[in-house]
Amino acid sequence: MLDLNDLAMFVQVVRAGSFSEAARRMRMPANTLSRRIDQLEGQLGTRLLHRSTRKLALSTEGQVLFERYAPALDQIFELQRSHEDAQAPSGTVRVTAMAGLFEILQMDWLVEFYARYPHISVEFLLDDTPTDLIAERIDLALRMGIDTSSGFKVRRLGPNAMILAASPGYLARRPAPDTLRELAGHDCLTIASRQGRNAWRLQGPRGNRGDRGDQEVAINSRFAVNDMRVLAQACVAGLGIALLPQLMAQPLIEQGQLVQVLPAWGRANTELGLQLVYTSRPPIPPAVAVFAEFLTEKMDEAMAGLSRGPAR
Repeated sequence: MLDLNDLAMFVQVVRAGSFSEAARRMRMPANTLSRRIDQLEGQLGTRLLHRSTRKLALSTEGQVLFERYAPALDQIFELQRSHEDAQAPSGTVRVTAMAGLFEILQMDWLVEFYARYPHISVEFLLDDTPTDLIAERIDLALRMGIDTSSGFKVRRLGPNAMILAASPGYLARRPAPDTLRELAGHDCLTIASRQGRNAWRLQGPRGNRGDRGDQEVAINSRFAVNDMRVLAQACVAGLGIALLPQLMAQPLIEQGQLVQVLPAWGRANTELGLQLVYTSRPPIPPAVAVFAEFLTEKMDEAMAGLSRGPAR
């Protein structure tokens, strides 16, 4: 029985006009391709191609074989491609996330995702307020501290690591604190809350018994806002010291726009970490599943690249 792969190689050689060009198109060594055609000729017991250093020509038998099988092979491979396309994940994934998502998620990631999954589209709804996931037809929600009581499947991406940071301009005017107590003498930037508490609970170096120091420190909140992006902008502008998500602050530190303050202190809460919530019941639609896996992979890489996080 003839090997369809050998026949397909023969057709490619004829269409390319040379073994070297056909091998380039098929991404295989030219000598391997030549050997496979020799095997096909041996099976058929006839010469299919007349070869010389300058020219490649079909024999009479080769012409008959090409005209008979090339159209059929084209149809077979077209059916195969159609089947593969039908099996590939496709559709639109609707994602809701905090407004500052693209301070963390890189556009380069989406370029890679779209190249890998050309039949999937993603719609982002960015809002810091709670979203009715069912009413808005949301497939995935990416939040910090998702309420898991809803019964939806939740996947933790990482702890909500927070670090203290200030701009070089602010630190030029006000020397960085050396102790937690000195924070009270600085302008601090906070997330606005109904409680109006001016205190941070921070985790510090491990003690002799291996446990972390956990202290609440009073602060002077000169600026409060309910949007983490605006808080980061205020910090970069030099308004004071802020407690920021490390995923958001680290790129700004690497760019020289922020400096980490009291690096031994920070906060990490695994319960309020970055999480994905799925609204679909199992089985998860393939497009949703592959986007969630891709996002998890990229977030894991980003978190692994963070330097000296407090959550160690």
